[in-house]
Parts: sequence; C-alpha cells; structure tokens
Amino acid sequence: MAKLHFYYSAMNAGKTTTLLQSNYNYKERGMDTLLFIPAIDTRHAQGIISSRIGLTARAYAFENSFDFFKYTDEYNKTISINCILIDEAQFLTKEQVLQLTCIVDNLKIPTLAYGLRSDFMGEPFEGSQYLLAWAEEISEIKTICHCGRKATMNARIDESGKVLREGTQVEIGGNDRYIALCRKHYMSGKTSSPKQSIDQLVEQAV
Repeated sequence: MAKLHFYYSAMNAGKTTTLLQSNYNYKERGMDTLLFIPAIDTRHAQGIISSRIGLTARAYAFENSFDFFKYTDEYNKTISINCILIDEAQFLTKEQVLQLTCIVDNLKIPTLAYGLRSDFMGEPFEGSQYLLAWAEEISEIKTICHCGRKATMNARIDESGKVLREGTQVEIGGNDRYIALCRKHYMSGKTSSPKQSIDQLVEQAV
C-alpha cells in the first residue's frame, strides 16, 4: 500500500545520502523513480541532488507554483513510476504537500520526502508542518551535537561562528552557514566544545 513518508532531521544528518540510497535500491530492482529538488537550492548544479559524501542524481527542480500531482499523473501515463523522492522537502508549500497526498491516494505511488523540521529560529517550515500533519509514516534521521547529545536544532552562524537570531527564513548554505545543535547549546549559542591540547590529555591520563 502506497504511503507518504516524511524523513526529518537537523542539518548534516545524512538526509540526502539516505534519499539517494533509497533511489539506488529502487533502480537496482529495475524500478523507475521521480526525483525532485527545490529550484532555490543553488548549492550545486541546477536539478542535481548531491550528498556530502559525493553521491549525486538528476532531479526535477521545482518552484512554488509547480503541481506535483499534474506532473506525475502525466509522466506516469508513459513511464510507470514506482516511487517519488523529494529532497529539501521543508520548502514545499501546503498546497504541494496536499498534492503529494493525492499522488499517494489516487495514483498509488509511494512518496518519500526528506527535509528539516524547523528553521534557524526554531520555527517550523510550511512544508514540514504539513508533512508532519498528513504523512502516514514519520521517521527521524538522527545526528549529534558537538557535546554528544542528539541534535534537534539548526543554528545559522556568521563568519566567526556566532549563532544568528534574526534574518530571513530561507538562506541556502552548507556547513559554512549552519550547524546542528542540541536544544541546550542552541539556546546558549555555544557552537563548539573546548578543545584540549595533547599535553593536557597526557597529563590527565597520567
């Protein structure tokens, strides 16, 4: 039975790698997939999903006005689609999430959406808000803070590593602009643990 899946996490948890692995699994079994990525994600070439470990795949770059149901319905008439995968799904609109539910319910195609749950101010993204509300399956892809606790927050940082508390919700960036933190260190603005010198470590060991 087809379902809408939402895989969420903080930054740098391996969401895109997991998406590309899922896509590979379908392809390996001779199944056809449709991949999507927001057009505003300009970190790589247009229409390319790329993970931090070097895996890539071509995808359709969608805008806010894009109709997922209409596109998939037409595409599916010529090539039978077995799965839809969406990267950076937090940038979906409410209407687009509704379109995904229609793909699952009416076209019977499993749909896997991967994205962040909240922005750098701790506020929910529109796409994530409705994926959390409407998806049949919700899974967390976990990552850790520098302190070793589970990271749940996405902090935006400046050039000196200081946590920013104001700004527009959408600002595309990677490790140079964002860091995953536990709630405690997000609130305190502490972005790293003190590093000990080798001499200090040796002294402690003795």
